Formats: sequence, structure tokens, C-alpha cells
Amino acid sequence: MVFRLPALKRAVPVCRNLVRAWLDGQGIHDDDTRYPVLLVLSELFSNAIKYSAGRHVTCRIWKSESLLHIEVHDRGGTASVPLMRRPGQAQEHGRGLELVAESSSRWGRRIEADDSCTVWAAIPLTAGVPTSMAP
Repeated sequence: MVFRLPALKRAVPVCRNLVRAWLDGQGIHDDDTRYPVLLVLSELFSNAIKYSAGRHVTCRIWKSESLLHIEVHDRGGTASVPLMRRPGQAQEHGRGLELVAESSSRWGRRIEADDSCTVWAAIPLTAGVPTSMAP
């Protein structure tokens, strides 16, 4: 599934609703998979809105044998590289990529030929089971 939404905070719940419907259509109903997918999607989409100079964000989600893949693509426009931070207890922000890393088997960032940016994550379809052991 691929969809493109405006780079606006109010588009984040729309993004989650579209992916919930897609998960339903794929027969993925267990919360152990759905929750990390929606969490990672929300974090990546929110970061794209915050750091992109573009007016739209494109999301792509698909299934392979044991993984669910998420890509969030934006125009880029910032020299900032997504890095995990270690915020203090009192800080409200800065934990997003840490959550992405904890919820996915792997994640990363690509700079495309046109200087746009794609941040991606792969989430095990069987939460809590290493990818190599999933059915």
C-alpha cells in the first residue's frame, strides 16, 4: 500500500487509520504486531513532518514472509540526520527513534538521488520472536 498525505500534524491520525484498515485487510489482527506497527509509523511520519521542507509525506507499507516493512518518504530539506537521543527523565521529546529501534528488527535512512529522504523500519509479524525464528 502506498499513500501520500499533507505534511501536517493532523495527518498523523489519518495515516494511522489508513494503515489500520490495511492491517485489517491483510488479516493482521493481533495487538502484538499492530501496536508496534502503528507506533513506528506515527514516529516516522511525525519526524518527516517536523524535519522535511516538503508539503507532502509518502508512506509505503508491505509484507514479506515474516516482516512488515514501513517506508516514510519526504522531500528532505534538512541536513539533520535521524539519531537516537538519550533524553533526561524530565524531557518530553526525543525518544521517538529509540522507540522505533525497540519496536523493529532493523531501521535506517536513505538519501535518494534527488536529495529526498526515506526512513524505513522492518517489524516482525510475530512480535517478540526473532525474525529468523518466525514461521
